[in-house]
Amino acid sequence: MVNRVLLASPRGYCAGVERAVDTVERALEHYGAPVYVRKQIVHNIHVVRDLEARGAIFVDEETEVPEGATVVYSAHGVAPTVYENSGDLRHNVIDATCPLVTKVHVQARRYADEGYTIVLIGHAGHEEVVGTRGEAPDSTILVQTVAEAEALDLPPETKLAYVTQTTLSVDETGEVIKALRRRFPGIRAPRKEDICYATSNRQWAVKEMLPEIDLLLVIGSRNSSNSNRLVETARAGGTPAYLIDDENEIEGRGSTDDEPRQGRLQRERQRYREKNPGCLHSGATGGVSTIRTASSEAKSTAGRITMALNSPAPRSIDSI
Repeated sequence: MVNRVLLASPRGYCAGVERAVDTVERALEHYGAPVYVRKQIVHNIHVVRDLEARGAIFVDEETEVPEGATVVYSAHGVAPTVYENSGDLRHNVIDATCPLVTKVHVQARRYADEGYTIVLIGHAGHEEVVGTRGEAPDSTILVQTVAEAEALDLPPETKLAYVTQTTLSVDETGEVIKALRRRFPGIRAPRKEDICYATSNRQWAVKEMLPEIDLLLVIGSRNSSNSNRLVETARAGGTPAYLIDDENEIEGRGSTDDEPRQGRLQRERQRYREKNPGCLHSGATGGVSTIRTASSEAKSTAGRITMALNSPAPRSIDSI
């Protein structure tokens, strides 16, 4: 059985996510329902469902919002064309973009104004990348991997600068940046790294707990970039790790349609029961858009998850 569960610290909500969720809640209080939200305010299905129940309406594009209505832009940021469309529709716009994402947008605009070609390190299709690229679409090249950095073919006189998505793997991004600097020694870097402190320190917290655990469960939604990076961080260190929305997925009771993932979780649970009867140490953490960080709530969530992994309840739930 699970006789110990370690909670990574820090974990869960960051200031930018807290700010974005509070923005929608306050908009609902002030304007009343409905309040429209472009995209998921944060990548957390539980938060989205809660806000929907209170009168928020989530849409994919601002053009779906009725003329004159109130619309909140998500924490991931938007391209300038989104503001233009909302202006044409006379929307009451509330911008909940994370300030650290806004910083990247400002850098991209400045680099473009100064004649630089911008290398944007990030994941294609992610809302933050779409928004950042939209600041200077004709001057921006998306690079996702070291291989893509190595394959860049640019004229020798090209002025280059780079920016990054804020929720990437620190280690993988570092390798991409090394490749860019090796190929283009004059490439201009941000004054301060773009990966936000909340993303990086949660990855470091996972690394620190790996020697103490046999299995890591990351509480987060599948479209959450930072939660996926926590899973990758654990696996890169040799520890099995899985991304789950809540404890229901472990037992196969969740609403997810990812049956193969549920099966893997169940097989992993059984394998460790057989391999280490009575001595499974589990770790739990959450991405920056996941569980709130209050100690009692985090321990309650971790307790429910580990009870799903194994019964009876774990003997201890400790922070690390």
